[in-house]
Amino acid sequence: MEVNAKAAEIEKAGLVNESPQANMRFVVTVSLVAAFGGLLFGYDTAVIAGAIGYLQTKFQLSAAMTGWAASSAIWGCIFGVLCTGYISDAIGRKKVLILTAIIFALSAVASAVPANLTQFVIARFINGVAVGAASMLSPLYIAEVAPAKHRGILVTLYQLAIVIGINLIYFINMKIASMGDEAWNVELGWRYMLGSEVVPAIIFFGLLFLVPESPRWLASKNRLDEALNILRRLNGDTQARIVLQDIRNTLHEEKGTVRELFSKGLRAALIVGVVLALFSQITGINAIIYYAPEILKSIGMGQDAALVQTVIIGTTNTIFTFVAIAFIDRIGRRSLLLWGVSGMVICLAAIGLLFYLQVGNNTWLMIFIIGYIASFASSLGPIPWVIISEIFPTKTRGVAMSLATVVLWIGVALITQWTPVMMEDLGGAYTFWIFMVNAVILLVFSYKMIPETKGKTLEEIERIWKKEK
Repeated sequence: MEVNAKAAEIEKAGLVNESPQANMRFVVTVSLVAAFGGLLFGYDTAVIAGAIGYLQTKFQLSAAMTGWAASSAIWGCIFGVLCTGYISDAIGRKKVLILTAIIFALSAVASAVPANLTQFVIARFINGVAVGAASMLSPLYIAEVAPAKHRGILVTLYQLAIVIGINLIYFINMKIASMGDEAWNVELGWRYMLGSEVVPAIIFFGLLFLVPESPRWLASKNRLDEALNILRRLNGDTQARIVLQDIRNTLHEEKGTVRELFSKGLRAALIVGVVLALFSQITGINAIIYYAPEILKSIGMGQDAALVQTVIIGTTNTIFTFVAIAFIDRIGRRSLLLWGVSGMVICLAAIGLLFYLQVGNNTWLMIFIIGYIASFASSLGPIPWVIISEIFPTKTRGVAMSLATVVLWIGVALITQWTPVMMEDLGGAYTFWIFMVNAVILLVFSYKMIPETKGKTLEEIERIWKKEK
């Protein structure tokens, strides 16, 4: 109570959350560079949507093998996330992000030139290691540099970068596919799609040299002068000293072990992080992102028309991510999440019904797919990244985010690997109704378990969890 009272007094004096001296241009620049890791994530996630149909023909893949080809990168993501938390806690966030950019570029080349499915799977697995590392570190880094008042918006930039990456590669896939006929795409088109990932990887590599190390990580290594200098650039001089002292206080209190995450106070935070991570993926988003052209072709749409529709899906994703950016720090994480997941439930129920009734009108299916994407993009897309990056202690945040993010990637892998099989064996109706049931479970959990964290410092949020009985 005394700590909260002190924080309230400081905030009242205008020193917490945003100082008049805060260099917001620097804060935004640093956050945008880190968020570029999300563009790699989105680009890599959706590149397979354009390539998978041609890969099926090239390597004569069954439904199960198609799922494995698409999900091989995801299993690499899981491995990358498992390693990254410990490595980033040891050597720093920035160095590991630079390493991910290098791995991403090299594996993109390897993914474009395989002679057989085995070589493709190995290259995509290595590619996934880099994507997984970036998926954990980029939002963590942004959360650690962002002033509390703007942290929600700034971490949401990561999700915006993801959807920009998705939209960008949807457009590139469409353009590459239009360069030749079916035979050309089976032999070369998909290789150009996958090889194009080299470009954003090189850009990310160069931009990372413009940003500093995380001040919270520096403080955890007792490099206090360096941490203070960076905090001054981010928050202004007066606020920087307050933030650094708060960081030092919480670091002193922490044990810095994974075991603490299972303690009475932080156990609830761990449950929230894991459930959000898992259910953000098993509610169907990657079934659409990875397999949109194949799903649309299953209702009679041609390959070219299906690729055009993916651009519409990607554009919707981008537009409604801006909605999340506009409202996440105004109405809060929890309210936005509840509204968005409710919309997802309705749209998933309708998509399943259209498949069940075998409605021949593609327009209605596209309307509800777009409605689903809009609901997801404005809520469940960005909010888990924001909340997961906020709720864990500074000293164990890297490891804790690794745990939550690996659960997220397990969800992605399961959906990616099994969607073709589910669509073939169960049909579209029951596949999307399963996603709907998962969304209902998440809606109830969010209503009962997730607190509001908007406007609070990372250290204040930690104290909320430690008060839980």
